[in-house]
Amino acid sequence: MQSARIPALSNQAWIGISLFVLGIWLAYELGNDIAANDLRTIGVVAFGIAGCVGATLILRNWRMGFYFFLVWLLFEDLARKYFGNGIALFFGKDILAALTYISLLVATRRGREKTFRIPFSLPLLLFVWLAAVQIFNQNSPSIVVGLLGFKLYFFYVPLIWVGYALIRNDEDLRKFLVANAALAGVISLLAIIQAILGHSFLNPTQLAPELQDLGELDKTTPISGQVFSLPTSVFVSAGRLSFYLIIATILSLGTTGYLLLYTKHSRKFVLIAMGLVGGAVLFSGARTAVVYSTASVLVFSVAFLWGAPWRQRQAHRMFKAVRRSFIAATLALGAILLLFPNEAGSRVAFYAETLLPSSSSYEVGNRGWDYPIGNLLSVFNGPNWIFGNGTGTASLGMQYVSKLLGRSIPQLGVEEGYASMIVEMGIIAPFLWVLWTAFLIYESWKVVNRLRGTRFFPIAFAILWYSFLLLFPFTYAGLAPYQNYVDNAYLWLLLGVLFRLPNLLLTTPAIAPSRQAGRRNGFEF
Repeated sequence: MQSARIPALSNQAWIGISLFVLGIWLAYELGNDIAANDLRTIGVVAFGIAGCVGATLILRNWRMGFYFFLVWLLFEDLARKYFGNGIALFFGKDILAALTYISLLVATRRGREKTFRIPFSLPLLLFVWLAAVQIFNQNSPSIVVGLLGFKLYFFYVPLIWVGYALIRNDEDLRKFLVANAALAGVISLLAIIQAILGHSFLNPTQLAPELQDLGELDKTTPISGQVFSLPTSVFVSAGRLSFYLIIATILSLGTTGYLLLYTKHSRKFVLIAMGLVGGAVLFSGARTAVVYSTASVLVFSVAFLWGAPWRQRQAHRMFKAVRRSFIAATLALGAILLLFPNEAGSRVAFYAETLLPSSSSYEVGNRGWDYPIGNLLSVFNGPNWIFGNGTGTASLGMQYVSKLLGRSIPQLGVEEGYASMIVEMGIIAPFLWVLWTAFLIYESWKVVNRLRGTRFFPIAFAILWYSFLLLFPFTYAGLAPYQNYVDNAYLWLLLGVLFRLPNLLLTTPAIAPSRQAGRRNGFEF
């Protein structure tokens, strides 16, 4: 027995010595940086250490490590703003995601986690096949462009299995939803503060050149001439913030409905987070966020009543969900208008002057139809629209390819989403895209319909609604939302959660046991 322990002790000793030497070296390097007042290098090192800790955590316990990845996903841009827009920082989240996939795969192979077959896998694989073939398109400037484009489309698809395995019971679902509400509340609060204080808050003195135009944008109302800044919060661009706020709005609405049917825990917290999200939508200065968040509230008001558990006499809780959502949003917006009339007023004026049909600067018709359709038709006046120019050639992130290759990349991109697909993969691409996304929505709808009348319906419908918005209206306007890593990661992660919910229903009653007991005893929670 003693001889068997010696190697283990020896290994632990070597690990300890290695960590000690590494610590001495890091202390020495950080000391030099502090003496030289090189705070950026110190920040990058600290961020790197945090990444190593997160990677270790993921490999040891992928569930706990997943939440580290989620925080990194949302706050990585903040590090890029302060520590330089380097490639290493940009791909940090992808390393953590890959480690999560590996850790989950190992746990699944050992029988510790459950998995499932994607019900729309065949049409999805057809689109994957086309994108893979187009990596090697002879019109592409480099295979690196194709590989990066392929990553933008499909790297986060495995998160569907992560979301499926993550949710084992109601408590796992509650923790996941409350964690997202907490993150949304923090990001929204920072956005509100930045909108009031200006770009100097939460931005370094000097942004990287490629981030300068994205992170310090101002807008002017077309009629009254009022100028206001567009907040970015923890992100590098106002556009990324606006689309995240749409996700946050939809998830907050679904979470509120679910908690009202399941438990009293965290309800007030989520309502506060929802109020902050509503305030951030107002201050965002983004018409997309305002229009789709408002539309989501209206759609949910109808959907919640349609999917309410009428048979269990719990429908009044769905009325409560709608009512409380309206109250939270109204109170938050009222407080903001009262406390910051000038800052909020300029944004309200911008929305009114560009969204109301009676306004001379009404832009919905142009932005909703004329511009995107014109953008789509313009593709057929250019070259290679039949066979395309290769995956990634009209995608986000080409500046990183230019840095990597040391040369400029031709700008082939167009704004309309289906036009971008034609530029990249030829005329067949939009048809294959519509095919797999239609199957996705159909299979998701089947799950939502199955969960109608249960406590899971509100969050299931929220996931369906977000998937529909991202894959159809958002894609029609532009491919950037789908390729945006935050939107893309949430799509696949939430789909995994959606397809897991029917399994939870098989193991637990449609209404939480505590509610049934409360009803029998003559009181309600």
